[in-house]
Amino acid sequence: MDVLYSCKSDILSFRNTEVRGMAKQSLNVSSRGQITLPAGIRKRLGIEGGGVLSAEERDGALVLRPAVVMEVETFSDADIRRWNEEDRLPPEERDRILKRLGGGR
Repeated sequence: MDVLYSCKSDILSFRNTEVRGMAKQSLNVSSRGQITLPAGIRKRLGIEGGGVLSAEERDGALVLRPAVVMEVETFSDADIRRWNEEDRLPPEERDRILKRLGGGR
């Protein structure tokens, strides 16, 4: 579910109305650009303290969505060399796939 906030001044204002099933509330923007999300919105969207949101500017509106942070694995050159040695694809097939993916090794 997207939560849309119109952003035309320093204060995001909705006067506690409901549009399309979404309760809208006034949010104040601090001098540091911070906002406090109301507890009800955080609870409905599963946003906990320390959680991460993605923010997108779209058509003069700010779209906030709960985001998932995933750990990125890194692999050593030795790991990659071992995988390449264990690769069972015929070289022509590997080259065809790499070409199609737009890369090489």
